[in-house]
Amino acid sequence: MSNPELVMASGSPYRRQLLDRLGLDFAVDVPQVDERPLAGEDPAALVTRLAQLKARTVAARRPGTVVIGSDQVAVRDREVLGKPGIETAAVEQLRRSSGQPVEFLTAVAIIDGRSPGAEPLLHMDVTRVQFRVLETAEIERYVSRDKPLDCAGGFRCEGLGIALFERIDSQDPTGLIGLPLIWVSAALRQLGFDLL
Repeated sequence: MSNPELVMASGSPYRRQLLDRLGLDFAVDVPQVDERPLAGEDPAALVTRLAQLKARTVAARRPGTVVIGSDQVAVRDREVLGKPGIETAAVEQLRRSSGQPVEFLTAVAIIDGRSPGAEPLLHMDVTRVQFRVLETAEIERYVSRDKPLDCAGGFRCEGLGIALFERIDSQDPTGLIGLPLIWVSAALRQLGFDLL
């Protein structure tokens, strides 16, 4: 028995690498959606809406497939931390995170296009990262070496960024990278995927 056709609605190379771990064949379709928050939208509502929007956008283009959409935000003291884009912004973001806790909210929406009208499967993973107190010089060296410019919060925990922390509290370590595979695995099994 073959697995249903699976599509990852994301342009993130990190999410693709994570989904690859499950050993499933899947296509990638980048949804190209507006990711700006709505007026008054809190971070949890934002990532949940965007995960669903990404999945729905791709599911509309690929009827009959199972589509995974995901989104993540980093939040420090109620401030959403975006992807820094340039080194100076990454250094400033990490300088302000020094000694502080940061929460990463990762939402996932899975749409089963084989059952039109079915509600998406939804999940929210919360990972709390405690930054150690960081010296400006080590932040600058880290940013120069790891180039975390496309990462929410300005670091890559799967790279040298792990040296920035005192502690990571999580139910699923892959959630911090961008796709909580423990939940995704369970959801895909529920939809008839044979993972093992």
